Formats: sequence, C-alpha cells, structure tokens
Amino acid sequence: MVSEEYVKRARIIKVLGHPGRLMMVDALAEGELCVCELQALVGSDISTVSKHLSLLKSAGIVRDRKQGLQVYYSLRVPCITQFFGCVQAVLDAGECVSRCRK
Repeated sequence: MVSEEYVKRARIIKVLGHPGRLMMVDALAEGELCVCELQALVGSDISTVSKHLSLLKSAGIVRDRKQGLQVYYSLRVPCITQFFGCVQAVLDAGECVSRCRK
C-alpha cells in the first residue's frame, strides 16, 4: 500500500505537470506578480489562468494577497524551483530523450 506521503507528493508533481503552470511558478521565482501579469506571460484567458492559480494554491505552491481590486501571487515555498533544476539536469543528461518519446 502506498503511504499518504507519496500520495501528497504525487499531487504536487501532478499540479506542476502543465507548461503554463510551470511558466507561472518560474516567473514567480523572480517575485510577486498580479494575475494580469501572469495572464500576459502565459497568453491564456483570465479564467484559465485563474484555474491554474487555484490549483497551484490548493497544492500549497503559491499564496495570494489582495490589494484593492488586484490579486497578487507569490511562491509560498521558493525552493520549489530547485526541482526545476533537477528536471533540467535529467534533460541535459539526455536520459529523458529516448524514454519520454515512448
């Protein structure tokens, strides 16, 4: 039986498994951004961006704060970007090239 800890980890990885969400997390590593800035970055409509942000927030990856009518997002745990470095190392090593195509 799979422990609850692995289920929780898999949920976070699953939430990160979308290019648009990866772009947003990468951008938020540079600092807080409002929804409109994230929308411009991803190039999707506001409802799609809001859904992505909702998933990231529910997974505990981002947090939000409201300032007037604007909602700003930031990384709750900035070390999440270290995971990206690890993924890139796998890509650079060529390990994924043959296996990921199958």
